[in-house]
Amino acid sequence: MTKKQWIAGLWMAIFMAMAPVSGHPADEAGLEIPVSKGQTVYVSVYSHIYSGDRERPFYLTATLSFRNTDSRHSITLVSANYHDSEGKLVTRYAESPVQVGPRASTRFVVKESDTAGGSGAYFIVQWRSDRAVNLPIIESVMIGTQTQQGISFTSRGQPIREN
Repeated sequence: MTKKQWIAGLWMAIFMAMAPVSGHPADEAGLEIPVSKGQTVYVSVYSHIYSGDRERPFYLTATLSFRNTDSRHSITLVSANYHDSEGKLVTRYAESPVQVGPRASTRFVVKESDTAGGSGAYFIVQWRSDRAVNLPIIESVMIGTQTQQGISFTSRGQPIREN
């Protein structure tokens, strides 16, 4: 690249940086924020993962987090059922419906000592609302520490049915 080309490129970069910027691309595209009156959501949860050549289990504490992102309306968490790697129900964490207020959250914890779920465990979460609301954020957070090693990661829920 010649000095003249480099200077031209620099001026182009300055010009582009100073150019007025229009609205947000989502606004221009007419993108709508999804809303719903209820869903059934699948959330992966790992009671343990494997490490090393011998596939030594690394046990984890898992937290299912349910966050109402709607600023005006409550959401009813109907059920949060924990299943094992074979698909069998292990625990019903919401014994009865739970009201989650606007921008509020609730959580359920699978203890590190609870290894019944296995590495393929999951939650099936059902929620509903009387009116269309912003979709909640439903995710699991796994964390574990052994000796001097620690691990943590998240898994976002996947809607599998519109209720």
